[in-house]
Amino acid sequence: MTTPKTATGDNLVEMSWDPITRIVGSLGIYTKIDWAAKRVVECHSTSSVFRGYSIFMKGKDPRDAHFITSRICGICGDNHATCSVYTQNMAYGVRPPHLGEWIINLGESAEYMFDHNIFQENLVGVDYCERMVRETNPGVLEQANRAEAPHAGEHGYRTIGDIMRSLNPLEGEFYREALQVSRTTREMFCLMEGRHVHPSTLYPGGVGTVATVQLFTDYLTRLMRYVEFMKRVVPMHDDLFDFFYEAIPGYEEVGRRRMLLGCWGSLNDPRFCDFTYRNMADWGRKMFVTPGVVIDGELVTTSLVDINLGIRILLGSSFYEDWEDQEMFVAADPLGNPVDRRHPWNQHTIPRPAKRDFDDKYSWTMSPRWFDGTDHLALDTGGGPLARLWTTALADLVHTPYVNSTGHSVRIDLPRTATRPAAGFEWKIPQWSNALERNRARTYFQAYAAAMALYFVEQALGEIRGGHTKTWEKFTVPDEAVSCGFTEAVRGGLSHHMVIRGGKIANYHPYPPTPWNGSVRDSFGTPGPYEDAVQNTPIFEENTQENFKGIDIMRTVRSFDPCLPCGVHMNLSTGKVIDKVHTPHAFGSALGE
Repeated sequence: MTTPKTATGDNLVEMSWDPITRIVGSLGIYTKIDWAAKRVVECHSTSSVFRGYSIFMKGKDPRDAHFITSRICGICGDNHATCSVYTQNMAYGVRPPHLGEWIINLGESAEYMFDHNIFQENLVGVDYCERMVRETNPGVLEQANRAEAPHAGEHGYRTIGDIMRSLNPLEGEFYREALQVSRTTREMFCLMEGRHVHPSTLYPGGVGTVATVQLFTDYLTRLMRYVEFMKRVVPMHDDLFDFFYEAIPGYEEVGRRRMLLGCWGSLNDPRFCDFTYRNMADWGRKMFVTPGVVIDGELVTTSLVDINLGIRILLGSSFYEDWEDQEMFVAADPLGNPVDRRHPWNQHTIPRPAKRDFDDKYSWTMSPRWFDGTDHLALDTGGGPLARLWTTALADLVHTPYVNSTGHSVRIDLPRTATRPAAGFEWKIPQWSNALERNRARTYFQAYAAAMALYFVEQALGEIRGGHTKTWEKFTVPDEAVSCGFTEAVRGGLSHHMVIRGGKIANYHPYPPTPWNGSVRDSFGTPGPYEDAVQNTPIFEENTQENFKGIDIMRTVRSFDPCLPCGVHMNLSTGKVIDKVHTPHAFGSALGE
């Protein structure tokens, strides 16, 4: 089939992939590709679904907030529930018992392990499997079959080609093993919080989990199996990703964008966290994942107060009306700092659907930005782990027996397990913020989460042995309150902002990582991170236009860990759709259809 030329030039062709999402199929990527230069020259990211949680949260009992917002997502609902509980703790002035917080940390650590594992190995990993590489870059596969894996003794695969074959969906050895591991990590979460993905024992003031030595022993036995698994995973992925740099000169440019990273921090230390706004900058720095903003490689802040006050919600090319003439809910924060009208505390959600127009309005996703005093920056989360590791490394504030930041890296030490000796891994700040490094960071953060969980188990057992078995603290709901919660959802920064009036929710805005990563062009014309990362991405795929699969574009988008596709369609500028049916995982014939 011949790809038709567009009116924009002989070598400029419009191609789109829509939907690209894991759940509801709402993410679309629309591109213009210069075939002569083998480069994407323009990209628009669209979202076709309006959710409206900020509208129907109004008037609700604040105590229901975590149960409701958990349903925002069927993948990371527990992250929303946790963030909402943090927000409520601040509003109610309640500080959970230490044991309750250690249990929440263990639940969140298990969620990181579960979600990153199943995404990395069973979803995005297929982009690098033997079948996909054979279809898109057969020359690269030939190199992979000849390339000896540097860490073969650690992971068991002699060549890079063997690693790729192990990632083949449904039949690859490693692919199937990872599926089994994901079951174990989900069990770990349920031990701590009752149910995955909508926790049943998580409340403001702590948890309803019955804490016993047996409970933590059951968690620990599963955790140690995961720790053993990670001793193979980290070196295996290092070998795979390093190979792509070597095999395809210039591949560091795929998905590369300016270093604009935001991490909101996660895993509170209950010995310091009192959930008060006045102390938020201090206890935020005690988190076991350090909050921060990185601009061009420099860590400009680690203060959650600064992070909070810098958030701006711009409408840009989204289907909403402005709220400049609407009520201001919060003029100043609890410390007396002025709060901008475009801050989530003051946001009004006024939907105005319209026909999609890439020169005007084209998406339901707003444009969150972080204002540094001069510019409204389109921060991304690096898919979550890249920003988390980067800020933690630079801040040099995390020091535990198993994880230590150094100022330029993060050191992860895993203890001896049943069949493998102790192992140490060091994530070093990379040269680029690109597709491969987002994926590499996801692997290292799995080991990070496992190592921190070992520490949390020790702390929880120490509480029980010391007779401190209380897991929940009672509270009262105030008539008036302003509060916020910050954590890291699996794929990046998550914040909830709440205003209470008359004992009811007057305003509530959750901001997960997807609006940050998948935002559209803002009112200044600045593209969102997906758009920015895809624009200027070079095309290294060996296929012709007629058989083009867009693998370099897909690797870029998936490196951010968006909600992955239930189905993918490629359409051309004439509106013709390529006659190819994709499987529910949307990895083309790499899945054998």
